[in-house]
Amino acid sequence: MMMKKRLLVLINVILTIICCKQTSYGQVPKDHILFGVAYYDEYMPYERLERDVKMMKETGINVVRIAESTWSTMEPQEGVYDFSHIDRVLNAMGKAGISVIIGTPTYAVPTWLVKKYPDVLAITSKGQNQYGPRQNMDIINVHFRAYAEKAIRKMLMHIKDHPAIIGYQIDNETKSYGTRGPNVQAQFVAYMKVKYPSLDSLNKIFGLDYWSNRINNWDDFPSVNSSINASLTAEFAKFQRALVTEYLGWQANMVREYKKPNQFITQNFDFDWWGYTYGIQPEVDHFAAAKVLDVAGVDIYHPSQDKLTGAEISFGGDVGRSMKGGQNYLVMETQAQGFPEWLPYPGQLRLQAFSHLASGANMVSYWHWHSIHNSAETYWKGLLSHDFEPNPTYLEAQSTGADLKKIGPHLVNLKKTNEVAILFSNEALTAYNSFGPGNYNGILRPMYDVFYNMNIGVDFIDPSSKEMEKYKLIVVPALYAAPDSLLQRLNRFVKNGGHIVYTFKSGFADEHNKVRAVRQPGIISEACGVYYSEFSRPEKVTLKDDPFHVGNNQNYIDKWMELVVPTTAKVLAWYDHPAWGKYAAVTQNSYGKGVATYIGCGTTGAITQKILEGAVKGAGLWGKDQALQFPLIAKSGINQQGKTIHYYFNYSAAEKTFVYPYSNGTMLLSNEKIVAQSQVKLPAWGFMIVEE
Repeated sequence: MMMKKRLLVLINVILTIICCKQTSYGQVPKDHILFGVAYYDEYMPYERLERDVKMMKETGINVVRIAESTWSTMEPQEGVYDFSHIDRVLNAMGKAGISVIIGTPTYAVPTWLVKKYPDVLAITSKGQNQYGPRQNMDIINVHFRAYAEKAIRKMLMHIKDHPAIIGYQIDNETKSYGTRGPNVQAQFVAYMKVKYPSLDSLNKIFGLDYWSNRINNWDDFPSVNSSINASLTAEFAKFQRALVTEYLGWQANMVREYKKPNQFITQNFDFDWWGYTYGIQPEVDHFAAAKVLDVAGVDIYHPSQDKLTGAEISFGGDVGRSMKGGQNYLVMETQAQGFPEWLPYPGQLRLQAFSHLASGANMVSYWHWHSIHNSAETYWKGLLSHDFEPNPTYLEAQSTGADLKKIGPHLVNLKKTNEVAILFSNEALTAYNSFGPGNYNGILRPMYDVFYNMNIGVDFIDPSSKEMEKYKLIVVPALYAAPDSLLQRLNRFVKNGGHIVYTFKSGFADEHNKVRAVRQPGIISEACGVYYSEFSRPEKVTLKDDPFHVGNNQNYIDKWMELVVPTTAKVLAWYDHPAWGKYAAVTQNSYGKGVATYIGCGTTGAITQKILEGAVKGAGLWGKDQALQFPLIAKSGINQQGKTIHYYFNYSAAEKTFVYPYSNGTMLLSNEKIVAQSQVKLPAWGFMIVEE
């Protein structure tokens, strides 16, 4: 009976997750920037807590994150608890005036739990996980949940009154970890029964008659692990994302029973990983999951040395800020030294730290304080190397900490207002990645980078956004799967005066990943003024007469080409090809008071830049910062005193000169005055912060 009750609660939570309200309980301190590190006293090869605290104080560290990896240390055997390693760090930090964020210790399970209940290890598409790696558990397994809850509550009961604690991090970079064993399949069937009560309707909506995949009895519902039905696999992926949201909500509600009103709850969300932070996380619905938190937290890692561009810092920050409607966010993890190839050049660590703040971060925290001497992350280095001695990276962190102490009150809680948004969709991501070409983030991220390089501020919105209409320009990459209601809303957005840029494969399928049985791009044809019914993969196809003036080496298309026929649209580019030359590649259509641009093919970065530049100008958004281009990056916002803050970054190894275009102000780092139209020199990897 208890199992059935818990299952019904889980299904209800998953089905109503989209209706969750944003929380507003604990808050991050408002008078200073949090500058921190992850600290693992339990990993230390010898006693040095007192020395570490002293070095942290000298560095300007004012917050540490602890305990998320300590379940087996905290509970070495079932029911036997030892909190001494947590207590000693809490007490030492509290005495030194360093705040603490406590992590719930659930992302890595202890050996005794696996021995007692082997089923806590998730069954994935590759079979059951083996013990050793972290994040190998089934997050909905009843035994995992029962023992995780006991461990969390025991820890919270023990430490809840410690004055050093300012917040809690629930779990760590949480995902579903591909769990898809029999228990997960059973819960998916229960979820489907509630969402689609009629099997006849389900079979029709999902097209399950194909290859005799029809389901005629709920008891015959098959495992989806080998399904060839894209609608079913997309629904299962959505279900898995909802499991993550439910799991984080379960932990957040538990922590909320113990935390103080002024303490916050966060999570360290990570992103799609292509060797570094790259795109929208496919395994988590960040916007839904963030609703159970007080403040969003993100982990941002990026290339360094000559490959440092700041784009990943900006991308992760813009997503993090957008998760809770523009609220400031926390960078829970970013690199200090990191991988050997990420060791920062002199000046880069400072540049990176202030780049996070320029996107609206209220905290920059390094993973981690000290390098680890064995196990999997031995060569992912912290601020301190393996010798624990001061080094150039550590000394640069000292300089950053000193500056943050001095000017942090001018930078904390920076409010940003953008008029451009990128509409992303987890459902479209899953659907697009089922068929391609390529990867959804491979379309979204290059478009984001174009805006970044042009110094155009961007927010992220998803289909649940209540404020879509406040933007002047929305870019919609590969919206392959979407309900009629969303596409109609986008049509109204254009009709009422908005500007939209669509890429190929937008509007193609409905929310169930079922292709619309109309001329494409379906509903948005009305606003775009085009249609097509055929498409191909281009080979040696260019655009006629180089319409965007990018030169022969950039005037080509790749990935995909739709044979677009304009109805009311103006053609911006035709294909240059003996067979396809009569078809449009890029169009623009006036619809009502607005304009819709449709890109029917994969474009080079240079062409994409020209198209988006035209869209920005058409929306009346080309301003002073657009006089600069990468590697000079400009960002701005309004601080707590109501004053405008301008950041200028030089992401290059050469000195750069530009003209400061705004009103007279103060350069915060030097406390010198600057007047409008002054010529400014930024050194290699240098930056400037001006308060008007």
